[in-house]
Amino acid sequence: MLRRRLNRLLGGDERRVDSRTIYVGHRSSSPSEAFIPPKFCDNRIVSSKYTVWNFLPKNLFEQFRRIANFYFLIIFLVQVIVDTPTSPVTSGLPLFFVITVTAIKQGYEDWLRHKADYEVNKYPVTVLEEGRKIRKESEKIKVGDVVEVEEDETFPCDLILLQSTRDDDTCFVTTASLDGESNHKTHYTVPDTEKDLDSLNATIECEQPQPDLYKFVGRMHIYKNEQEPAVRSLGPENLLLKGATLKNTQKIYGVAVYTGMETKMALNYQGKSQKRSAVEKSINAFLLVYLCILVSKALVCTTLKYVWQSKPGQDEPWYNEKTQREKDTNLYLKMFTDFLSFMVLFNFIIPVSMYVTVEMQKFLGSFFITWDKDFFDPEIKEGALVNTSDLNEELGQVEYVFTDKTGTLTQNNMEFIECCIDGFQYKYRDANSELDGLCVTDGPVNKVQQKAGREREELFLRALCLCHTVQVKEPTEQNQRDGLDQVDSFGVDSEVPHSPQEQTGFIASSPDEVALVKGAMRYGFTFLGLESKTMKILTRSNDVEMYELLHVLNFDPVRRRMSVIVRSKSGDTLLFCKGADSSIFPRVRQEEVERIRMNVERNATEGYRTLCVAYKYLSAEEYAQADAGLREARLSLQDREEKLITVYNQVETGMSLIGATAVEDRLQEEAAETMEALQGAGIKVWVLTGDKMETAKSTCYACRLFQRNTELLELTVRTLEDGGRRREERMHELLLEYHKKAVQDAPPVKGGVTRTWSSATQDYGFIIDGATLSMVLNPSSESNSSRYKNLFLQICQNCTSVLCCRMAPLQKAQIVKMVKNSKGSPITLSIGDGANDVSMILEAHVGIGIKGKEGRQAVRNSDYALPKLKHLKKLLLAHGHLYYVRIAHLVQYFFYKNLCFILPQFLYQFFCGYSQQPLYDAAYLTMYNICFTSMPILAYSLLEQHICMEVLLDNSTLYRDIAKNAMLRWGPFLYWTLLGVFHGLLFFFGVRYLFSNPALQDNGQVFGNWSYGTIVFTVLVFTVTLKLALDTRHWTWINHFVIWGSLAFYMFFSFFWGGIIWPFLRQQRLYFVFANMLSSVSAWLVIILLILLSLLPEILLVVFRKPRGPHARQKKPVQSSVGGNQSPRSSARPLLMRTFSDESNTII
Repeated sequence: MLRRRLNRLLGGDERRVDSRTIYVGHRSSSPSEAFIPPKFCDNRIVSSKYTVWNFLPKNLFEQFRRIANFYFLIIFLVQVIVDTPTSPVTSGLPLFFVITVTAIKQGYEDWLRHKADYEVNKYPVTVLEEGRKIRKESEKIKVGDVVEVEEDETFPCDLILLQSTRDDDTCFVTTASLDGESNHKTHYTVPDTEKDLDSLNATIECEQPQPDLYKFVGRMHIYKNEQEPAVRSLGPENLLLKGATLKNTQKIYGVAVYTGMETKMALNYQGKSQKRSAVEKSINAFLLVYLCILVSKALVCTTLKYVWQSKPGQDEPWYNEKTQREKDTNLYLKMFTDFLSFMVLFNFIIPVSMYVTVEMQKFLGSFFITWDKDFFDPEIKEGALVNTSDLNEELGQVEYVFTDKTGTLTQNNMEFIECCIDGFQYKYRDANSELDGLCVTDGPVNKVQQKAGREREELFLRALCLCHTVQVKEPTEQNQRDGLDQVDSFGVDSEVPHSPQEQTGFIASSPDEVALVKGAMRYGFTFLGLESKTMKILTRSNDVEMYELLHVLNFDPVRRRMSVIVRSKSGDTLLFCKGADSSIFPRVRQEEVERIRMNVERNATEGYRTLCVAYKYLSAEEYAQADAGLREARLSLQDREEKLITVYNQVETGMSLIGATAVEDRLQEEAAETMEALQGAGIKVWVLTGDKMETAKSTCYACRLFQRNTELLELTVRTLEDGGRRREERMHELLLEYHKKAVQDAPPVKGGVTRTWSSATQDYGFIIDGATLSMVLNPSSESNSSRYKNLFLQICQNCTSVLCCRMAPLQKAQIVKMVKNSKGSPITLSIGDGANDVSMILEAHVGIGIKGKEGRQAVRNSDYALPKLKHLKKLLLAHGHLYYVRIAHLVQYFFYKNLCFILPQFLYQFFCGYSQQPLYDAAYLTMYNICFTSMPILAYSLLEQHICMEVLLDNSTLYRDIAKNAMLRWGPFLYWTLLGVFHGLLFFFGVRYLFSNPALQDNGQVFGNWSYGTIVFTVLVFTVTLKLALDTRHWTWINHFVIWGSLAFYMFFSFFWGGIIWPFLRQQRLYFVFANMLSSVSAWLVIILLILLSLLPEILLVVFRKPRGPHARQKKPVQSSVGGNQSPRSSARPLLMRTFSDESNTII
């Protein structure tokens, strides 16, 4: 008993049981039974991460999980506990700054989430309780409450639709906030429910909450008096989702089944897995190198200290005798504390502030994508969207692009082109043709004046008018034209005679369905709508025919077809089916297939989307069996989908093929130019589509992915059956043949080049279909699995383009994963517009969603969203290129300036008896990375354009120069490290040479050690800042402000810090040191000389190196997006070392 109670309290019952029982209106099914309400979660939405109480501990825990933050915390604690040469403030203050900035950012973001949650939870709703309407807050809704929702209101939780004010017991819903689909979806009330909801006595049995928006399984038991309860199946068509909006329906009533965090919307907003960029991995590798340098410095100094102290008189000179406590200290413990002290002294070589700068650069840099006016699409009045700013630099490293076809390469704007009935072609040309359109066969393809019998024509057109889920929508003032999706007015076709329906519209979930219904209208058959399960169509002879809709066998991507079962007025029961040829042909008689196949293949070759249409008369026994099977499957709670598909497959057999349709889906604007530019940039493009091979192939030719001289290597079911042997044997043979041709016999390919533009070398294109891919990935023999996969990958990697057709969504993700995990771990990018592309978008390193016509699921799950495919060119070739160069320079520059900073400190130990004496004042140690050198590099990393965007877009080959993480390899890293060592040595020994005569003032007084350190620090700050100024190609007022402003701030701070006696300081080492130093002409001279000497090699390289390329200067100035004119860019070659010496290399 106790166990059961604990389970119920902890939600254990729900975890064990696969279904839940809900009492509608909290009324028990039997009056004699006591009603104990089951426990479900309340309707509060909590999207926030923190509360007031747990923010500090939880946020700190998360931040200190990062290795760099944890490292600096340890250093800070060592400074507090051990007697170290520097104050704990020197590492504590930068760490505090980093932690505080991050905490404020995350706290602000969470506060916004709290605010949004509060608005949702306090939203007023109407609930029916004991016959009365009560207004209450949304968060107080319980499972089982009957809720009233009015037009244009949002559903406060997941509801089962019980009652609607519409006559046909339906309601219209938009789910734009869930999946972005702006089209109206139709939902249905549960049949046989009481009109008076107060007297409704029912229970609902349904599955436990799960995140799939399009799946729901349940059944409703309706109790009436003492009768046996009526059982009704519940599916997605009865479920109204939280976040969706009621449209074109005055009012509905529904019962709450899932509330709060158990609603499908809440379950879908659990964050995506974190993607990490290649730059982060480089940073971690470089950090390890610098950590090794730090440890080795500390070890060297500790060892030399004890070697030096072992000499007589050095360990305990007469003027500095040890105390008794020091004499009693264990030697090894003393050595360990000395080692820790040196670690603390040199720890500034690890740049803690780099993490904050990188975070800020990514966050602020992402706004440049959203602000880019070239990405704005006037048609949908939207621009680009950045969902993940962590991957900006990955856009400059893409090696493979995986793209969907429909809606991505093409517009997903369907137009009915022609149809084929019994092998006779029917083209629709223009409005001047005969009204019925069916005699028009004199197109350029077919000159034969023949047509099918009138009875077959009308049967075909009836199939188009009945086999769909389209709704007819009466227009209202606000939606005369619903511009975004499938609410298509069909009064625009002048060919159709004016009728009372001419200003109505179609509501459909797919543009294909609208195109087919409009195509039937062109030939004289008009769909008038669905009322109370009765479908009405207007025939060519202006007769209205009515059909009772018995069942809809829904479309799914596995079956690739949909069917309806209808009953005519004469009592005939018919099944109409439409679908892809691959799914229809095996289910019809083969002699019928031959008549249609030629037309289907020709249409596919021309790039049209084809669907085949079939029908079947059902006898009373066949229908009764199908009806019973469908009803039973729909009532089952377990494996409902599988059971339904089994029944669908049983019913959809032995059909007769009537004909086929051809619908055109035009190419996206500038699709060909975009694909060509990507290939020029060294990016390999793979097309992954569920469409037919012929259609997809013609699209690839149109997009210039395949050229006329491209030799196509085909690995499809068709080629496997040519050899007459077992498919797997034939596949192995073909793989070996293609491997020899494309890999072994091919000349060696230069890095990054994908298309050879000379005729001397053959280009290859590879084509594979879903069935063959399954054999490659999952062969009958496990031993062959990796072999087939390796052969397949090597062939594909040596081809200019790859086309994968007839792909299931999961196969798309498998392809991306296979390439992503291949040798070299290439950076992959997936781009698509539909729900079927989500899996590959999530799998790739970078996922891009197109704001297309197949809803916004792809956009919601993507890292970046673009209105059109053409915008991908600028996103990668311009923005991606610049983001990568900026962040690569930022990372290398941070390590360089910290090496310059700490090397003189290390060298100083050789001249101070390894006494851990700091060279710089504590204020300088603290402020160096936070204030003096942080803003110039941040501005550079946001605004730099070493090559202007126009040049980057015109010369796509420039993208290759930064491929494979070129600027963060070990070569450039070594260059920057050696540069840091050179500058550090020059600073230290240059100032030491000056101090060979310490009497540097007019009055003969000598400078002390703090003057020494201050001169070194002044040279350091000016050199690293001016080095960045030399590297800057794109000057704006912001760059000028932060570079010269940082130097001025350093001067001001040094005067201010040393010019006042600060009461809170026990010792003031820099009191008047800076002012005193600048009173010496020698100090001025050495500062200027050392800065010039440090930067001289780069300046000399520019002066003496001859310009390369046809143009030495780029004349055309480009207006900056931030302000001021952009300076002429004189280097179009990416700067792997990012030195001023590359200034002379230009290409236009």
